[in-house]
Amino acid sequence: MRTLQRILFGAGLLIPFPMSPAPAAVSSQAFRGTGMPYDAFDELHATKLHIGGATQTIAFAPGPLRLSHDRILKWLTTSAKAVTTYYGKFPVPSAKILIVPVEGEGVEGGQAFGYRGPAIRLLVGDFTTDDDLIADWKAVHEMVHLALPDVSQDHLWLAEGLAVYVEPIARVQAGDLKADKIWADMVRDMPKGLPQDGDEGLDRTPTWGRTYWGGAIFCLLADITYRERSHNKVGLQQAMRGVLAAGGTHDQDWPIERILKVADQTAGYPVMEELYAKMRDKPYAPDLAKLWNDLGVTPAGNTVMFSQTAPLAHIREAITALPRGSL
Repeated sequence: MRTLQRILFGAGLLIPFPMSPAPAAVSSQAFRGTGMPYDAFDELHATKLHIGGATQTIAFAPGPLRLSHDRILKWLTTSAKAVTTYYGKFPVPSAKILIVPVEGEGVEGGQAFGYRGPAIRLLVGDFTTDDDLIADWKAVHEMVHLALPDVSQDHLWLAEGLAVYVEPIARVQAGDLKADKIWADMVRDMPKGLPQDGDEGLDRTPTWGRTYWGGAIFCLLADITYRERSHNKVGLQQAMRGVLAAGGTHDQDWPIERILKVADQTAGYPVMEELYAKMRDKPYAPDLAKLWNDLGVTPAGNTVMFSQTAPLAHIREAITALPRGSL
């Protein structure tokens, strides 16, 4: 059915979507390259959102979309509010967000940029539905990238792992997801980040699993350890808010040592620096089964069941709870 619709659309016999205006001076291919087309914002009509004390400038590249631009803006608003909830504010004072229509259904991908100012490009399928946007995680993931300085390729695991870890927690805190959903996802997916044969540590094993889920394991261990040492008064959330408060945004270049030091100084414990020393250049495999048991997370089919008597149950609950003083 979708193939027929696209044929009819191409022949001018069916126009089921609102069309983005196509500027004559900008090729549609320019919006999908490896770099962010910052100059396109001079050509395209833009809409401004004001969320979390920041201004987000939204532009739509040429192309068909089933959903209205207003619905896309609502999705971006929801995503920005989740990130604002986690960090206490939107990570940067202003950001450009470019929506690029592509063939397909759902949000096909995204990328964050910082070299000419904070910016995000999101590829949205022309047959994307309302349910697709409700379930989407990619917009929040890319917005989380804006809250961390740009890092070298060796340390991409920190940027991607942090975004993988923070995104679902931010959505739970904002009321957009249930806690059992994200813990079930962690139980299912975090084993992908464990070291395999030949692993040489996070800095030296740039596989997909180690970059994304190995980085997420690092963040989970840091969160739990901060909370254990502080008697659950601070966690990774407070530590990363400290990095942001120190100016550590995506348009800045910081060495990883500076990021971890600022985070640890904010939290008051040298947790991330110690973990990095343990995981940077040699394989370290935490016992995830024991960790889930200690947190009171028991797999149950496609979901999980929680134990309130597990030794770290209070930490599990605190990770997804709104921190004190949040709106």
